[in-house]
Amino acid sequence: MLSILLGYAVDPQFERKEAIRLMRLALSVDDGDPETLALAAVISAFMVGDCESAIEMTDRAVALNPNSYFAWHGRGHAYRVAGLPEEALRSFERAIRISPVDPLLPVVFVGLAQAFIELGRFDEAIVAGKKALRQNPSFSAAYRYLASAYAGLGCDAEARAAAARLLEVDPAFTISEWIARGGQSNPRLVIEGLRKAGLPE
Repeated sequence: MLSILLGYAVDPQFERKEAIRLMRLALSVDDGDPETLALAAVISAFMVGDCESAIEMTDRAVALNPNSYFAWHGRGHAYRVAGLPEEALRSFERAIRISPVDPLLPVVFVGLAQAFIELGRFDEAIVAGKKALRQNPSFSAAYRYLASAYAGLGCDAEARAAAARLLEVDPAFTISEWIARGGQSNPRLVIEGLRKAGLPE
């Protein structure tokens, strides 16, 4: 899944099928483990587009272990992909409170950034994107959401600078290819911002 989402997959169709196969295998072995449920939910949302199952699995994961960073992290992504950014924000914020120095925080911060953009809260999206970059300066997703958020605010120079940096770390990036990777639920404001920032279609 990650190789597809990050644009590294040599054969995205095969890797998508393999991610789904391994998700189903993991659930057949143990469908009562919160971390397994959370990761399976993210794969279901991103690779299958089954947000209803993803939400059910992550809700079960946090019920099984309310103190699991990974369960809340997964829940945030499931709700974000389902087009429910307010609930995604609550989940991501809970994950941060549980593990404020977690090595996966940059992924949570970009989840926050995308949810903030879809709510029109561009300033907060920029703060989240910058936090992701402080922890991982080459994280392409952070530049993607910074470009979109700056464009949403009308800060054209900053938007184009973030877009240029995105293309340095992900030279093959196009908006359509990013959407095809999966995990997008009609992110209208994000896409508008990416276009305004001058990123290739």
